[in-house]
Amino acid sequence: MAEIEVLLPKMGESVAEATITNWLKNVGDFIEEDEAIVEIATDKVDSEVPSPTSGILKQRLFEEGDVVPVGAVFAIIGGDGEETVVSAPATPAASSETQKEVEKELMAPVSNAGGNIDLPKNSELGKFYSPLVRSIAEKEGVTLSELENIQGSGQEGRVTKKDILGYVSTRGNVAVASDNVAAVSSGAASTAKEVVKTPAPAVAAPAHKAPPVPIGPNDEIVEMDRMRKLIADHMVMSVHVSPHVTSFVECDVTNIVQWRQKNKDAFFKRTGEKLTFTPIFMEAVVKALQDFPLVNSMLDGNRIVIKKDINVGMAAALPSGNLIVPVIHNADQYNLVGLATKVNNLASAARANKLKPDDIQGGTYTVSNVGTFGNVMGTPIINQPQSAILALGAVRKKPAVIETPQGDTLGIRHMMFLSHSYDHRVIDGALGGSFVKRVGDYLEQFDINREF
Repeated sequence: MAEIEVLLPKMGESVAEATITNWLKNVGDFIEEDEAIVEIATDKVDSEVPSPTSGILKQRLFEEGDVVPVGAVFAIIGGDGEETVVSAPATPAASSETQKEVEKELMAPVSNAGGNIDLPKNSELGKFYSPLVRSIAEKEGVTLSELENIQGSGQEGRVTKKDILGYVSTRGNVAVASDNVAAVSSGAASTAKEVVKTPAPAVAAPAHKAPPVPIGPNDEIVEMDRMRKLIADHMVMSVHVSPHVTSFVECDVTNIVQWRQKNKDAFFKRTGEKLTFTPIFMEAVVKALQDFPLVNSMLDGNRIVIKKDINVGMAAALPSGNLIVPVIHNADQYNLVGLATKVNNLASAARANKLKPDDIQGGTYTVSNVGTFGNVMGTPIINQPQSAILALGAVRKKPAVIETPQGDTLGIRHMMFLSHSYDHRVIDGALGGSFVKRVGDYLEQFDINREF
């Protein structure tokens, strides 16, 4: 058989690279078609890459811990005894010039002319820097503060190779052209000298430094795993970027509790799906997003991007204690049965660590069910670059005033709090508060006699 170059597949919107975490096959091993070759990790999710064909693993072009661009060749599969021809890893969509730079970056160690500068892929301001840009910055001694002040010309304002090279060629350049300035006429009182200066880049505000932590002899130290580090960075970035405001409403969900109790067995027999509260709550959220489309938006510089697709993320806790947000894409196109199916499938995949990269991409709004842990309310942090997030509190029995035609009376009702956090740059209190009130209204107006 001919030799096959195995490429790192596209893994969803905005995912440009992945880290090899574990090789599942050694050189010389026979691999079946669709059998997993390697485990990889991205900023979004961990997954496996299957073999596109059956054959023998001839070469592994990257080692565990290496970062591989999407589209790069990372392994060679061939028949027994065939000579292996190695293709240099490259991103197919890149220009020839950029491809050469990527190849140099991947195949050769970086010589850091500016010292040991460890540049992160994402800054505290939420900017993404590609491996090529970080490599050039490290070689030229460009600091993170300088990098954050470069005006990017790429998609979503990203700094490109052209941007970083242009900055390097001009930064700190002060040319005094006194030697090349011709003398003015002999009658002049003095000789003029032309001074050409390039303004220095604006200095970024210093990053806040965490205070030192005293460590006692009986304290236990646990290193953050990779996902926990990503979550921590994302949460700090979100609070740094967005001024958070939270509005609360309490709503009566007695009709929902009674309807679910009456219909959950029949629902399972007819659909094969368990009926939880989550899809019912999601249905109300989707309706409110249709009523208030600005809540389903993102801020791009000075432009508000109102998303036409309603892709609702559902924050899920993993067995490890970490958090992940699978997404119900086009949630407005599903009925209650469809939402229940999507919710159950995504939750099961998250618990089994079987989510695909596309399962967590493209969210436009997020719902977090803090009531799962018995919490009555919370103040969730916005899942950037979204503009808002809703926390669902625990459903609890409480005495409440019931309005009847005969007058007010007291009764035992199932009540819950809704907590809506939103980006005050985009959403003001009137809109943010009206939205969460509308969600509560839809829940309270749930028809106890409806069919599913």
